Amino acid sequence: MIQAFATSDVGKEREINEDYFYISFPDDNVQLYILADGMGGYQGGEIASKLAVTSAKNYIISNYDGTGKEKEDLADLVKNALQYANMVVYEKANSQKELNNMGTTMDICLIYQNKVFIAHVGDSRVYRLRKEFFRKITKDHSYVQKLVDEGKITKEEGASHPKKNMLMKAVGCTPYVEPDILIKGFLNGDVILMCSDGLTNMVTEDDICKIIKENPTDATKLLVQKANDNGGKDNITAVIIRKYTN
Repeated sequence: MIQAFATSDVGKEREINEDYFYISFPDDNVQLYILADGMGGYQGGEIASKLAVTSAKNYIISNYDGTGKEKEDLADLVKNALQYANMVVYEKANSQKELNNMGTTMDICLIYQNKVFIAHVGDSRVYRLRKEFFRKITKDHSYVQKLVDEGKITKEEGASHPKKNMLMKAVGCTPYVEPDILIKGFLNGDVILMCSDGLTNMVTEDDICKIIKENPTDATKLLVQKANDNGGKDNITAVIIRKYTN
């Protein structure tokens, strides 16, 4: 059985919530969870994130049959869905001058049996909590992450870097985007967290893990509340997916 919760909030400093998400109901044919954090221009980010999520969702639901799926098929499905969303957002961005620079991060999680199939672009994140181990599954497509990878700054220095919001890759900014594709185990007792950087920039990973462990049903609300208590400098979205035995 899968149980999902989601909370999204504008935060304390922004006027518009440019985050957008979709979560399946437990009895839906496809167990699909999508999160996007939009950016760019007047209402551009809000349009980009909603358009990307809706496009990817419709693509997957139209092309998913849920029977006899090979791992490669489902990995291709989430990849193709994200690339389709990229095309839709890119075309929209180029159709109106005021939307020219809009784009969005995007994470797609498709759950099938004991696996989660992930497509990832940007600096929104996917984590997995398994027993006592809480780890980040995705890798930020950001300038700061590049500096960390190259050994030019430490992870700790990256947390307060002035260019921490600069993305190296986003949905809708170029005609083609290559997402990271990941296939991870999703077993009974596991928890998946999908979140925008409005959460991870405001709340430490240790605190995020503690809140998830201690609050099986209210964690998303409490995570958003904690981010706001710590400053709420950006829109905040948290999606939690739990797997458990009936």
